Amino acid sequence: FPGRFYCDYCDTYLTHDSPSVRKTHCSGRKHKENVKDYYQKWMEEQAQSLIDKTTAAFQQGKIPPTPFSAPPPAGAMIPPPPSIPGPPRPGMMPAPHMGGPPMMPMMGPPPPGM
Repeated sequence: FPGRFYCDYCDTYLTHDSPSVRKTHCSGRKHKENVKDYYQKWMEEQAQSLIDKTTAAFQQGKIPPTPFSAPPPAGAMIPPPPSIPGPPRPGMMPAPHMGGPPMMPMMGPPPPGM
């Protein structure tokens, strides 16, 4: 209908298509409920679709049963064994600094006498 505004959320035509009529309609309680319901349904459909895809991939064997049985993805941070020389890694003792005792990792209160 020319000159009439159709609201998809409310599935209805407004009697006139003017900014004030649209504004009044869009600020109404019923319209806001319809918009909320629309997006609520959409979100539920998206979630269900994701669940269905995940379930299908699992049933086809594309997803391992547990996250620990698969090898870590390429680029995952796996610290090398301590026997490999290289730059100091977090948690290792840093080299002693000039003019002072070596930095100790914080492990509780200092021993008595320090």
